[in-house]
Amino acid sequence: MAESAERWEAADAGPRGVGRVRRRPGAAAFQAGWAYLLIVGMWVRSTMAYRLSFVMTALGNFAATALDFVTIVLMFAHVRVLGGFTLPEVAFLYGTTSTAFGVADLLMGSMDRLGRRVRDGTLDTLLLRPVPVLAQVAADRFALRRLGRITQGLLVLGWALMRVDVAWTPVKVVLLPVMLVSGAAIFCAVFVAGGAFQFWASDASEVQNSVTYGGNTMLQYPPGVFARELVRGVTFVVPLAFVNWLPALRILGEPDPLGLPGWVDFLSPVVAFCCCALAGAAWRAGLRSYRSTGS
Repeated sequence: MAESAERWEAADAGPRGVGRVRRRPGAAAFQAGWAYLLIVGMWVRSTMAYRLSFVMTALGNFAATALDFVTIVLMFAHVRVLGGFTLPEVAFLYGTTSTAFGVADLLMGSMDRLGRRVRDGTLDTLLLRPVPVLAQVAADRFALRRLGRITQGLLVLGWALMRVDVAWTPVKVVLLPVMLVSGAAIFCAVFVAGGAFQFWASDASEVQNSVTYGGNTMLQYPPGVFARELVRGVTFVVPLAFVNWLPALRILGEPDPLGLPGWVDFLSPVVAFCCCALAGAAWRAGLRSYRSTGS
């Protein structure tokens, strides 16, 4: 027990030991979080120096993302149900995934630029700083305008909660915020894993976007409108179904198209933890494999 408590680990170990700092796991996490907040604070201050520009870009982000929901509303101008879901129920799906994804995009959306740093060699600069590389990459060019997406998702979710026909119980009330937090964590893990993949395939940012942005778009619609094989894939391979599909089915009282046991609907926090652990392992493996371009 004493040896376990005193064990030291390397955090964000760079290639061939570059940037390797021996520290306790708790201290490493605290340092990474603190560094992330400091960098974010710098970018926020820079953004707020031009308040009108921030307001305009945030409104533009709000309007651009709102078009997705406008498309859904136009669909329901011609049909009463979509995949067995009414408009308020689809709005519930839309609001939950848009909010969760918006938070993840705000916190980790800069990960898709890692491939560019790998190609042009600017990642070397981050490796030489006494700050965890993941914190630097994630907080780089922190885009406060992405609050527009979160605001729009919350507004749709609020409207859905007022219109949806749900028999609320204490379990369902607790499940809603747990779903949002877990969903954001799952999307954050996907962003980190996608960034790690760019260590080996530096031109793969669009592959990452197809899973993150594409996954968010898919989760805005009922699972019943997709092929069963695709639903299985986003449940057991890339577990995006735990962002909102499975817990939302429990809240809305809708049947599970895969016929999974009822307790699976409550596994979002467990899946989020596992996804974050796997993403962290992938990140460390990618960082260890990195070789400088020499430029």
